[in-house]
Amino acid sequence: MRIAVTGSIATDHLMTFPGRFTDQLLPDQLDRVSLSFLVDELEIRRGGIAANICFGMGSLGKESILVGSVGDDFADYRSWLERHGVDTASVHVSELHHTARFLCTTDQDQNQIATFYAGAMSEARSIELKPVADRVGGLDLVVISPNDPEAMLRHTDECRARGIPFAADPSQQLARMDGPDVRRLIDGAAYLFSNEYEKALAEEKTGWSEQEFLDRVQVRVTTLGPKGAIIDRKGEEGLHVPAVPVAKVVDPTGVGDAFRAGFLTAVAWGLPLERAAQVGNVTAAYALEAAGPQEYTLSTSAFLERLAGTYGASAADDVRPHISCPNP
Repeated sequence: MRIAVTGSIATDHLMTFPGRFTDQLLPDQLDRVSLSFLVDELEIRRGGIAANICFGMGSLGKESILVGSVGDDFADYRSWLERHGVDTASVHVSELHHTARFLCTTDQDQNQIATFYAGAMSEARSIELKPVADRVGGLDLVVISPNDPEAMLRHTDECRARGIPFAADPSQQLARMDGPDVRRLIDGAAYLFSNEYEKALAEEKTGWSEQEFLDRVQVRVTTLGPKGAIIDRKGEEGLHVPAVPVAKVVDPTGVGDAFRAGFLTAVAWGLPLERAAQVGNVTAAYALEAAGPQEYTLSTSAFLERLAGTYGASAADDVRPHISCPNP
């Protein structure tokens, strides 16, 4: 199964604030917020949602096709991704802009304040999917993850026009898009990914009820943080898949991307949706325990042991014939 992942490719600047953001907010001064947080740590990491998803898939042994736009400062990052099983031949290189930057500060309660500089990502709207499909012999699924909004709409429209199944993952871009564009991104998706907040926001912006969403998408996947994930399909009871226990939370950045990587990889392996969510949850747990969205390392034996420990031996038996992590 050939999966192309469209979306952002960025460098993450991750900072840690030792206090609580909420302690600094004055209820009667919220119309004039001017705050500066003295942080203890700064980590500069590779990131971007599409790149994070592709990295996670490659870490499980599944090659994916990365589609996005970067600056001419991408050479080292490209080498890193290719070493982790990512096809980067369809990445557009801008002659004008730097690769996108994500700046994020996390407080001691894991709340985050973030800013995103689009940079070269703005040129992703010029990317056509047909040459990508022609190069690799066809596409079985295209993931439309957060990107330049015009690029997201173009890729979604092209998937519909060419009959290519797509997964809608608008997440952070929901905040800046209006109802008609959100409906255009989601309608007809094979998969729809969101967290609880994004789920509610999408319903508010589209005006669709939960049932109307299930009339328009085949599978709706909602991540619930420490409560795991729920899978909804029309005419079926929601399937809740509990999370994997995590001994120590290090950094939540990119955890949702890791879940999508595991889920999509298991789908590509031909496993049922419950197994896909379980693989997603295990991958997300590893990401949560690492400082940065591409800093976790997977080994086949440890992954299967953790999968079996949470979901039972049968889960590990189903995954064992497919998984191929860089480390045994």
